[in-house]
Amino acid sequence: MNEELKKVMEVAEVWTKEPFDAETRAQVKAMMEAEDKTELIDAFYRTLEFGTGGLRGIMGAGTNRMNKYIVAQATQGYANYLLKVQREGGFQNVQNGRVAVVVGHDCRNNGRLFAETVANIFSANGIKVYLFESLRPTPECSFAIRHLKCQGGVNVTASHNPKEYNGYKAYWEDGSQVLQPHDQGIINEVNKVRMEDVKWEANPDLIEIIGGEMDYDYMMAVKSVMIDQDSILRQKDLNIVYTPMHGAGRQIVPMCLRSWGFQNIHVVPEQMVIDGNFPTVVSPNPENAEAMTLGMKLGT
Repeated sequence: MNEELKKVMEVAEVWTKEPFDAETRAQVKAMMEAEDKTELIDAFYRTLEFGTGGLRGIMGAGTNRMNKYIVAQATQGYANYLLKVQREGGFQNVQNGRVAVVVGHDCRNNGRLFAETVANIFSANGIKVYLFESLRPTPECSFAIRHLKCQGGVNVTASHNPKEYNGYKAYWEDGSQVLQPHDQGIINEVNKVRMEDVKWEANPDLIEIIGGEMDYDYMMAVKSVMIDQDSILRQKDLNIVYTPMHGAGRQIVPMCLRSWGFQNIHVVPEQMVIDGNFPTVVSPNPENAEAMTLGMKLGT
């Protein structure tokens, strides 16, 4: 056994015991017992790095994978940093002396699991959490952070990456992804967290579910910055084709278009179905022409 594989086996062995759940332990044992150790090595040769944009990786068991344990460690580190900034007087609008965050997710597989894991750990650390009731677009998550005067937030999303991926994007009180010096500050705290440091026991009293009212406030805020409402009314019969590609814009985008005055909105029915496997596209990336095939067909 070479040195690299030996180290990988040692790390993987830890994941075959508590506190890791039975499903995770079984997956790791299967990789360890497999004749081909390629999957095992890729899953454990490093720890998925928390960078300036957060986390992004293939889902599965292992230190180099997106799973609830890696998400938990990242959230504990982020919580530690938020509370540190609060103690140092770095926030101006903390309400009732308690740091608050918004947590959202998109249609990715495990998105709800990861979002609830994030919410539980923030609440376990005494942080107020506004958790979206179901999938929402990233811009609405950013809006909610500012609208609710929160100090940060997390959106569980892998953007346009293939279906095997999920991700974790950290946001600051201005609703944007964290920038210097807070990005490095969060990274430093995340790197200090061991699995045994994670506070898992949620405080339900600190988790508030948000949804329809926030949708309405977001829709009205967008409408308030409209430059020329009359031009829309003049073109209200314009034919518009929209596809959420199985994702988070399926409710709010058509609703916004109709509220602004557009009357002929055509959605791609096959792609209005929430599905993290993205069955109608090779990759959920609108920059790829193939991804827009059904939309183009409906528009002709």
